Amino acid sequence: MTPLRLGTRRSALAMAQSGMVAEAVAGITGRRVELVEITTYGDVSRESLARIGGTGVFVSALRDALLEGRIDLAVHSLKDLPTAAPAGLLLAAVPEREDARDALVARDGLTLAELVGKSTGRAVRVGTGSPRRMAQLNAWARARGAELETVAIRGNVDTRIGFVASGELDAVVLATAGLNRLGRAAEITEHLDTELMLPAPGQGALAVECVDPTLAAVLARLDHRPTRAAVVAERALLATLEAGCSAPVAALATWAGTELRLDGVVGSTDGTELIKMSANGPLVPDGTAEEQAAALGRALAARLLDTGAADLMGERAR
Repeated sequence: MTPLRLGTRRSALAMAQSGMVAEAVAGITGRRVELVEITTYGDVSRESLARIGGTGVFVSALRDALLEGRIDLAVHSLKDLPTAAPAGLLLAAVPEREDARDALVARDGLTLAELVGKSTGRAVRVGTGSPRRMAQLNAWARARGAELETVAIRGNVDTRIGFVASGELDAVVLATAGLNRLGRAAEITEHLDTELMLPAPGQGALAVECVDPTLAAVLARLDHRPTRAAVVAERALLATLEAGCSAPVAALATWAGTELRLDGVVGSTDGTELIKMSANGPLVPDGTAEEQAAALGRALAARLLDTGAADLMGERAR
């Protein structure tokens, strides 16, 4: 049989993630899977995500390759996916989620509180390219009267951690899932509690897209229904807010039995205002769990908007 062509970004993290999926796909299909490296606009641009639009910059080239028949399936970090999918594409599988939390990689093995406590005469410099992380870090610092400066950075994991190794920054914030998948968990100096830092919608989860319904039916064996329902709730909140992945919006859905809890945050990047809300709902596992999860996300987003979330986001990313 001809091999399946799996499209992936060229970064070390994307290749690691796609390699994991390729192995699983080969196991369920009995076919060899070839990785096809594709460069996206987000990979070549050095501008901030907010400036270049954020939503879809790491995805569109892979989706074009799918629609043009150059690849058979694609793997994305789910947090990078726009909430509206183009016609003709199928979200075939959402595998079980990795750790969704953010992680601190800091000098001298310190935690965030220790960095602030040991700093004298200058602000602690923490690097991140995410307005969401900036908003929550700055709010945390303001609440404690701590001197903290968030510094906008771009680049792969090596580049970002290199800012700490060189002494240019005191710490950087990265996704725990990415460091785990790269085998670099030992470099984490603190897992940031979700009370301090709520993750991006879909963080830690992967998305497997394809065009062929027959292939999608096979790939569905990789789907993890609790993860899919959770990210559906998070992404419904994001869509209702009409915000993209570069907006200061965070959301995390977690399970307690058959009940789904959704936490959401919208803030200003300087941390002066932060709106936190949560909603709970029992999800009946009768095939409508995704619809119920989406309704939960939309309801929480409506409450956030009623409390002034739109003003905090500024001009909404569409």
